[in-house]
Amino acid sequence: MPTPVALGIIGFGIMGERLLRAALGHAAESVTPVGVWDPSQEARGRLAAVTGEVPMLDSAQAVIAACDCLYIAAPPAAHIRLAEAALASGRAVFLEKPLATDLAEARRFVARAEAAGARAAVNFPMASSPAVRQLASWRAGMRPEALEIEVAFATWPRGWQSEAAGWLARRAEGGFTREVVSHFLFLTRRQLGPLVLEEAAVDYPPGDAAETSIRARLSAGGVPVRLTGGVGTTEKDDHNSWTLNGAIRLRDWSFAERLGADGIWAQAPDALPNERMRPLVLRDQLAGVAAMTRGEEHHLATLREALDVQEIVEAILAAG
Repeated sequence: MPTPVALGIIGFGIMGERLLRAALGHAAESVTPVGVWDPSQEARGRLAAVTGEVPMLDSAQAVIAACDCLYIAAPPAAHIRLAEAALASGRAVFLEKPLATDLAEARRFVARAEAAGARAAVNFPMASSPAVRQLASWRAGMRPEALEIEVAFATWPRGWQSEAAGWLARRAEGGFTREVVSHFLFLTRRQLGPLVLEEAAVDYPPGDAAETSIRARLSAGGVPVRLTGGVGTTEKDDHNSWTLNGAIRLRDWSFAERLGADGIWAQAPDALPNERMRPLVLRDQLAGVAAMTRGEEHHLATLREALDVQEIVEAILAAG
């Protein structure tokens, strides 16, 4: 088997911790975590609680120097600066979305990276989702006619994101359209084809807070798509659905379901709640990270796919 690639992590919030736990617990054959950097003293404490095997290094540059591939889980404003530093040092890069807070900057970055043949990918976990594979199997031979996407939240940010509320709750970098809807737009693009935004509306509260609701009509490979999202529209922390032709759907991230002749939605036999599915998905994401770092074919989201999604997201948000 190939030697596991050395993985560095910058940003040790929720996503950084999740990926590290997955690397340590499920993906030792793919990656070896070699260092973390986060300026927060609290992050240092959380890293020590997770493992004593992976050091908190002194700087972002120290992590870049130590790794083969850099995972960037810092807030969006830092993504491109860190990615370009890693690429310039000959490292591969695995980015959280969005690519940047400035769409023009994201376009320039992707153009440069593509021209240079950069080894880079973006963490859209649905690229590795067993539930998505099940949906793809069910829809084989099905002619796509209409897609409905719905996202709903009791509050924003979600309860488990309170530590990142400083930017997630703000219009400049945060909001559920960037954080959550982007995943379903990536899924739609992968499953149905290129995205075109036809019309959108968005509601913002006073001040600089992030959006509270969105409505949009799109097409994906010519298939009509209706998208709705809102805060305070469910009692659940997080509820979502991606429903094709009213016949098959992905519900709450991880449940592949299809409508029976009796009008009842039935889960795939191997369906798991998201908390149990997530480590398996991240294991396969990290297998893709290892392949990408070695310059091999991989299934991860490309920079171009992530940019296409960000173009739609920012156009929706600009409608307000």
